[in-house]
Amino acid sequence: MSAESPTAAQLNGISDGFVRQLAALGRVRTYPKNTVFITEGDSSDSVFVILAGKVKVFVSDSEGHEMILDTQGPGEYVGEMALDGNPRSASVMTLEATSFSVVARDPIREAIRANPDFALDMISKIIDRARIATSSVKDLALLDVYGRVARLLLNLAVERDGKLAIPEKLTQQEIAERVGASRDMVSRIFRDLTAGGYIRVDNRLITITKKPPARW
Repeated sequence: MSAESPTAAQLNGISDGFVRQLAALGRVRTYPKNTVFITEGDSSDSVFVILAGKVKVFVSDSEGHEMILDTQGPGEYVGEMALDGNPRSASVMTLEATSFSVVARDPIREAIRANPDFALDMISKIIDRARIATSSVKDLALLDVYGRVARLLLNLAVERDGKLAIPEKLTQQEIAERVGASRDMVSRIFRDLTAGGYIRVDNRLITITKKPPARW
């Protein structure tokens, strides 16, 4: 595990100017697949900018049940909620070998004091994430399991050859963890969507062949 500053190539791979500035303040660390590097309730205060790889953000209960809040890839960052000094609000695990620029709280505070635009960009990012969190809570409160599954699939899909496809391979268990439901319920919904010609699943790759109905 290295502790050097990010290289120019690593920083140039980040398209967002603010995130690139943030990453430049840190030191590079690499973790293997399936490493929980942030644990809910911990008191650490570093922000992790993803240079390469992929992570999932999740919460869990005492019985080990998980709900995935988000997944993040290169150019994104996690851990900013701990900058106020309070314990971590969620856990984060690598889904593949992942490299980060790990930025401590003090360099971020110095950057904020020296550059008001940096502070405004960070506030804007936090507001964006708060809006996403609000939307997720709204879905959990107002949509049934089918509605949450359909919304997730449409949100993840990108257009390919005139069709909507989800670029990442997802298991039904992973989808269940993202929508706060059981795997059995998700499996039944997938069977119905497949039978109705709304989706096609090949080797865990999901293609939306026609838009699922708002209600089932």
